[in-house]
Amino acid sequence: MSSHKEAPAISNDPVADNTDVYAFVSPDKPDTVTLIANFSPFEDPAGGPNFDEFGDDVLYEIHIDNNGDAVPDITYQFRFRTENTIPDTFLYNVGTIESIHSKNWNRRQYATVTRVTRGGHAGGGKDGGARNTGTVLGTDLPCPPCNVGPLSTPNYAKLAEQAIHTLPGGCRVFTGQRAEGFYVDIGAIFDLGDLRPFQNLHIGSSMPAAPGVNGPKAKNIQSIALQVPKSDLTADGTTPSDPASAHSVIGVYATASRQRSRMYESDGTIVSTGPFVQVSRLGNPLFNEVLIPIPKKDLFNAQDPVNDSQFAAHVSKPELSQLLPVLYPGAFPNLAALNASGKARADLLAILLTGIPAGIVPGFQNNTGTVQADMLRLNMAIPPTMRNPSNLGLIGMDAAGFPNGRRVFDDVTTIELRALAGATYALVDKTYTPDKAAGAITQGLTSSNTDVSASNTVHYLRCFPYLGTPHGGYFNPGDNTPAPDLNATPYGGPDTGLGGGQHSQDTAKIIGGATLVAGAALAGAAVLKHQAGRHPETVGAPTGTAGCPDADTDAS
Repeated sequence: MSSHKEAPAISNDPVADNTDVYAFVSPDKPDTVTLIANFSPFEDPAGGPNFDEFGDDVLYEIHIDNNGDAVPDITYQFRFRTENTIPDTFLYNVGTIESIHSKNWNRRQYATVTRVTRGGHAGGGKDGGARNTGTVLGTDLPCPPCNVGPLSTPNYAKLAEQAIHTLPGGCRVFTGQRAEGFYVDIGAIFDLGDLRPFQNLHIGSSMPAAPGVNGPKAKNIQSIALQVPKSDLTADGTTPSDPASAHSVIGVYATASRQRSRMYESDGTIVSTGPFVQVSRLGNPLFNEVLIPIPKKDLFNAQDPVNDSQFAAHVSKPELSQLLPVLYPGAFPNLAALNASGKARADLLAILLTGIPAGIVPGFQNNTGTVQADMLRLNMAIPPTMRNPSNLGLIGMDAAGFPNGRRVFDDVTTIELRALAGATYALVDKTYTPDKAAGAITQGLTSSNTDVSASNTVHYLRCFPYLGTPHGGYFNPGDNTPAPDLNATPYGGPDTGLGGGQHSQDTAKIIGGATLVAGAALAGAAVLKHQAGRHPETVGAPTGTAGCPDADTDAS
C-alpha cells in the first residue's frame, strides 16, 4: 500500500507499478534534494531463479514542476537494458558475485539516465509521445544484483556501493533492489477498517486490542534514487533560501509508461511499438489507493496531474472520513457532524492538491498555486531536521517531513488517517474541535514519534540511497533482519525512539483545535530561526553521517 497494487490494471503489471515516491532535502548533503521512486511491490527475496528487476520495455520518470502549473518543467527519465552473459545456464549466477563486474553474474541490468526540460518534453500521459529528447547524464550504468544469499552475494554492501554513480553537475544515482521502506498494517486497513491496535472498538469486531502488523515487512522493491543540487530543480537555477518564497517550492511525482502496442511472437519474444502511454503514476502516498473509486483508478493512473480537478470531489468528501464514525460508534462525534454538514474538506484539498498556503500554519507554506494536482510538494528552503525528527512530520511539529515532501521514515499512513479523521480541519475552521480519537489513531508500528525505524524492522540508512539493505533470499522468511549497508550506521537499533527530545510529544496530546496550530507554529518558528542564522543541528534530525561513503566519489 502507499500505491501497491492500487488499481486493477497495474496490479497485473508489477514491473511498472509505482509503489512509493519520496522527495526530501538530503540530511547529509543539505544543498541537494533526494528523489526516490520505487516499483515492483511485495517482492519475495527468495523469488529466483528469475529475480525481480526493472522492465526493459518500461519508461520510468521522475517529474518536477517548479512554476506551479502542474506541468513538468524537468523530467528525469530512466531506461534499462538487460544482458545475459552466460547463456547456457538457468542460474542467475554461477558463483560468488564479488563485484558488479563479476564474471559469475549472469543476468545484469544497466541504466541510462536522461534529463529533459519542458522545451524538449514531447507528449506523454494520455496523449503518448516518445519523450526521447534531452541531455543524457549517464549510459549503461551497472545496477547491483539482487540479494540472493550468503554464497552468492556475501558482501552486499560492497555491491550496492559500487552501484552508486556520480553524474555530471554533482548528481548521484542508484538503481537497484532495496528493502521495502514503507510500513503499514495492510491487513487491518483492508479488513473493513478494523484498525489495530484498537480494533476492539470496531462495530463488527469481537477481537481484543493487539499491536499493529507491518504487512510489507521482509519484502523488497526496485528503487530509483537520484540526488541532485537544489539549483538544478529551481526555475532560475538558484539555491532557494527563503521558506516564504513560492520559488522555494517544487511539485514532484513519478510515472511509468509503456508503448502503445505489444506483440507476442511465436518464438517467445515480445515486441513493443508505438508511442509511450502512461500506465502508473504517484505523487502523494495513498491518493489513488484510498481516495479514488475502483472504476476510476486506471483512469487516474493514465492522467497527468494538471487534470486532477476531475478527482477533487473524492478529496473534498472522502469515503473513509464518512466511514470512520460508522465503524467506530461514538468515537468521532465531531467528524460525524462535519460529514453531515456537507462542508468540503478544505484542509485535505490544500494538503493533497495545492499545497498549504501561507497563513494556515504560521511560518510554513508549500503551496504551488491554485491548480489542483496530486504531487508531493517540497519547500526546499526548509532545512532537514538534524535531531530527533518526528515520523509524524508537520503534525508532529517537524516542518521537514510529510506533507512537506516525504522522507523515507515518515509514517504517512498514520498522518493521513489522522487528517482524514478530522485532525487537520481546525486549521481551516477555527470553530471545529477535532475528536480526541483523531489524534490517537496510530498503526502501532512505531515506538514513539521519534522512532524512525518502524519498530526496528526497516533500518534506513543515514546516507544515500537511504533505503536499507534488501532482504536476502537464503534467509527468507526465517530471518529478515536487515543488515547495515554501505558501511553506514543504520537509523534502527534497540534504543531507537526511547529517548526524549524535540519531537517526543505525541500529537494525541496536542491535536485539539488551536493547540495544533500552536504546535505547527513551533515548527515554523524553528525554520525561521534557522534562516536567521541558527545551525541546522539545533533544529533537529538524525545526527551525523558516520560511515557513509564520500559523497563526491563515484563508486562505479
